Amino acid sequence: MAQKATIYKVELSVSDMDRHYYETHKLTVAKHPSETDERMMVRILAFALNAHEQLEMTKGLSTDDEPDIWQKSLGGELELWVALGLPSEKIIRQSCGKAGKVIVYSYGGRTAEMWWDKLKGSTTRFDNLEVVNFSEKDTAELAKLASRSMKLQVNIQDGEVMVSLDEGMAYVAPTKWK
Repeated sequence: MAQKATIYKVELSVSDMDRHYYETHKLTVAKHPSETDERMMVRILAFALNAHEQLEMTKGLSTDDEPDIWQKSLGGELELWVALGLPSEKIIRQSCGKAGKVIVYSYGGRTAEMWWDKLKGSTTRFDNLEVVNFSEKDTAELAKLASRSMKLQVNIQDGEVMVSLDEGMAYVAPTKWK
């Protein structure tokens, strides 16, 4: 019998001083059976970094033709496509053709660096692509905060991110690769 997703309830308060965005989002996050706490927390962090009233989590890992997070205009146009991990050049190319802006949040330490070294030359033609990397240390700290019911406070200032929960805190310093 197939395993079912684990449901996480997240109250996400975002204070983004860089974008002047201050809002609380109530999220129901379905964690796929093959998804790690680290990846789920990176997904929540990516949501916080791009928080907007029309931003949505998608089916993610269970579909190949959808990003992890997207934002559609009121007319249904795909404005923002957010992917996590180390997507192939083909997926990046297709994503850039579908959405006004594409952001890839990579993580995984040396593996992510090798992925980017291999791909960066072929991504120069995509003006609507942004690639941001999280260090292995930062994502490991984020994973420690994961619990089934979370009240997360995310503060963003000068590109630095502080994620806090009653039980702890993690600092994340995203590195913009493209």
